[in-house]
Amino acid sequence: MSVVFKTIPGAIVAPKGFLTAGVFCDIKRLGTGKGSAKGKKRDLALIVSEMPATVAGMFTTNQICAAPVKVCAERVKAGIAQAIVVNSGNANACTGKQGMKDALAMSDLVAKQFHLPAEHVFVASTGRIGVTMPMANVKSGILDCAGLLGDAPEHATETAEAIMTSDTRPKQVAVEFKLGGKTVRIGGICKGAGMIQPGMSATGSRPAAAPHGGLHATMLCFITTDAAIESKALHVALEEAVAHSFNRITVDGDMSTNDTVLVLANGLAENANISSAKHKDFAAFQAALSHVCLELAKMIVRDGEGVTRFITVRVSGAKNFADADAAARAVANSTLVKTSWFGGDPNWGRIIDALGYSPATIVEEKVDIAYSAPGSKKQVHSLKKGQPTKTPFKTLCAAVAAKEFDLHIHLNLGKASAVMYTCDLTEEYVDFNKGDVTDPTTLGG
Repeated sequence: MSVVFKTIPGAIVAPKGFLTAGVFCDIKRLGTGKGSAKGKKRDLALIVSEMPATVAGMFTTNQICAAPVKVCAERVKAGIAQAIVVNSGNANACTGKQGMKDALAMSDLVAKQFHLPAEHVFVASTGRIGVTMPMANVKSGILDCAGLLGDAPEHATETAEAIMTSDTRPKQVAVEFKLGGKTVRIGGICKGAGMIQPGMSATGSRPAAAPHGGLHATMLCFITTDAAIESKALHVALEEAVAHSFNRITVDGDMSTNDTVLVLANGLAENANISSAKHKDFAAFQAALSHVCLELAKMIVRDGEGVTRFITVRVSGAKNFADADAAARAVANSTLVKTSWFGGDPNWGRIIDALGYSPATIVEEKVDIAYSAPGSKKQVHSLKKGQPTKTPFKTLCAAVAAKEFDLHIHLNLGKASAVMYTCDLTEEYVDFNKGDVTDPTTLGG
């Protein structure tokens, strides 16, 4: 469906009725870590709706998941939320009973501050695994945030900064569009740069609903909208949006313990309530939400740890979607392929090797491999029917020299296709993640 979006400022406070703030409360210890700037790095934020909102969520399918994920996965079933409290610098993962107690205490503190039911407050964390939460700092941060809430674009930027770990820049977007003559807005922020290959489901249980088949990083995304939409319809829309965005990215092939996407819809746009996926306005809402999620997901890959190139891997002609997906992921995660991209080497040998060891059905004599500018139909082939073409090496090198390009893999066995958004692998990624055990400040979080 064709929907006209207008990009607007404000991210999560662009929709009516949402307030936010981000503060430093020394969860990210002063002067430590990598990625975001040294000094007082904001590390706790609140997102609050002025009225109860419908909510939908998607959560990591890692069998080891953090306490906040468990809290959210349970609370999202009721379909109502009014606030989110999120911290960076500590994942609150692998922290046992104390971790769950702390996650619940965080929501209780917010609930008390705003006179809300505790079950309407959602919690998210990102940072170092296996360290208990500094709850005195957390309490101080929540109290400070409560007094600083606002709806100016700078408030959204401060919150986008507060959720960063190894990110180098905040990630945010907002769009405005029409539903039945009413102006509706959707805004979002996210974080993520390493430990990135989300595979989220609505319950956190495997298999992930999409795509159907390190210690310091995570992907988190928080989306707000003033659209009026029922929780079940919102869940359907979010699953579809995540299937084609966050569940289609990879930086290093690692799934976090804390991956979370939450969307709150408070209805203040006063559009006709979208009661189900069959509603006449659902498709337009779906298109807008999918757009926001994909824009944010791509920002994560572009800001990946040490990344210098952004690559869209497009597999077509597979026997079925599972094969297309497996082939795309094998190539997108191959260490040898990713390092060759960093060197500007159009190494088709490494690509077809990755295809061969993937679970997908591959027939060597049918494989075509080509490169193009992003979104371009003009392709430069390095391989046709499993054999190298006569395309000059310099021409192939030029095709992959750009900071962004598309890799086209045609299996020629069927009609199924899949896309992955990925990046190169650099010395900087290794240097960043190896740390130095003699200097705890290099270990991130």
